[in-house]
Amino acid sequence: MADKYHDQITASRVTTDDAEVKSQVEKILAEHQAENTNTEVYKFLLNTVDLTTLKSTDSPSSVAAFTERVNAFDAEYPQLKNVAAICVYPNFAGVVRTVLEVDAVDVCCVSGCFPSSQSFIEAKIAETALAVEAGADEVDIVLNLGNFFDDDYEEVCDEISEQKHSARDARLKVILETGALKTAKNIRDASILSMYSGADFIKTSTGKEYPGASLEAAYIMCQCIKEYYEQTGRMVGFKAAGGVVTSEEAVQYYTLVKEILGEQWLTNEYFRLGASRLANNLLSSILGQETKHF
Repeated sequence: MADKYHDQITASRVTTDDAEVKSQVEKILAEHQAENTNTEVYKFLLNTVDLTTLKSTDSPSSVAAFTERVNAFDAEYPQLKNVAAICVYPNFAGVVRTVLEVDAVDVCCVSGCFPSSQSFIEAKIAETALAVEAGADEVDIVLNLGNFFDDDYEEVCDEISEQKHSARDARLKVILETGALKTAKNIRDASILSMYSGADFIKTSTGKEYPGASLEAAYIMCQCIKEYYEQTGRMVGFKAAGGVVTSEEAVQYYTLVKEILGEQWLTNEYFRLGASRLANNLLSSILGQETKHF
């Protein structure tokens, strides 16, 4: 089927050979991971964390307490930069916005009927708009996998662009759910569709139903971001989420971003790690002793 969506995918030079992707990841890490395993990189990575709580038991009081730990971090560790954002369900955007006292930390919400993206498009648009109205600076939505696997790329792209419009000035991150996409080709195609539909970031995973982030998925996504930037001049961010727990794992994603995209992407404006446990592990690595602040 010839249309602008398939044409854009066909024109891509990003590899879809899974074996080649695996080989390239191993090569980059073998050559560069060690040089990035140091305290300064750990400090940078802490400042890229979207500190996340997405539990069924979340409540206004628990989210407020979660936010207070971020407030307290500035006083207890003034020598360190705080996390990048607090990520919550959209009904808690107002709680975080009210309690948060740290200017440099953003309010992030999952939206668009996270994590399945299964509902009426009107419900997704409304949820995204309500999240932003309640105080969200950033909105993480999930690409419609059902439509993607049906090859209905127009519907996939329309959903993203409509939610981008409803997000107004908020940053829109599109979650590809790479653990469901599985192959290099699917991940490449989903990355391209998301970026051309207005995504400000592309993100690996929800961390819910399917396997989380993988280095192979990150490699493909970063190559797609690089190609898109070369074609359009627009920088799109990369976010790894779902199962990124240890400082070593965080450094591996940092290494791929640095080697593929370059220094320009080494800022929390364009590189994020979504996690609930990672922040404490990075803090422990920085301080040289086990620390559980968050």
